[in-house]
Amino acid sequence: MTASNPVALHTHTFDGLEVQTGDVLCTVNGAPGSMAGAFWRGVGALVPGQIDHCALYVGPGGRCVEAGVHGVIVFEMPGTAWDAGALHETRGVLDRLYGVAVPALRGHAAVSEEAVRRGVADFCLDAAERHVQYNVNFFAADDDARFYCSQLIYRAYREHGIDLNTDDGVLGGPLLGRIVFPEEIWNTCPHRVSPAFASPPRS
Repeated sequence: MTASNPVALHTHTFDGLEVQTGDVLCTVNGAPGSMAGAFWRGVGALVPGQIDHCALYVGPGGRCVEAGVHGVIVFEMPGTAWDAGALHETRGVLDRLYGVAVPALRGHAAVSEEAVRRGVADFCLDAAERHVQYNVNFFAADDDARFYCSQLIYRAYREHGIDLNTDDGVLGGPLLGRIVFPEEIWNTCPHRVSPAFASPPRS
């Protein structure tokens, strides 16, 4: 997108939660009733905290961007329910919506909240258009050549002076602190909401 053709702002609903362009969709791996769902629950157990994955809502409709096993892609969730099974082949993951997180959009940059939302969406859409591949080096969160899920969200917001790599709720330190975990993005965002049936924290 260009300044003369900016990303439009959209709203939508997933599992009863209203989302707006630039909101972070936080999910938990796994889906009931399938071997594939059990596999993804096992994968999710390796990720610290409650949140296993992040995507960005861009709109219109159910259109989102994420960095996953197929690299950075745009996908459209059909309807208003988070139905990962319907897009398993496209996304390569089975997950359930845990909640929606919104970073602190004001006071970080000399632009409006709307401009930040547009800019974040534009950053992620551009990465998808360039077919940026998945980043398996989780310690290289500042490398724009490849992205993992929470790294993509982190980099998009950091362009606007909003740092989501805070170690909030995860192990930090000189080594692990270089990883941007989905859990810390959830914990860092001041505005968070979950559907009534969101999974409880893993014990």
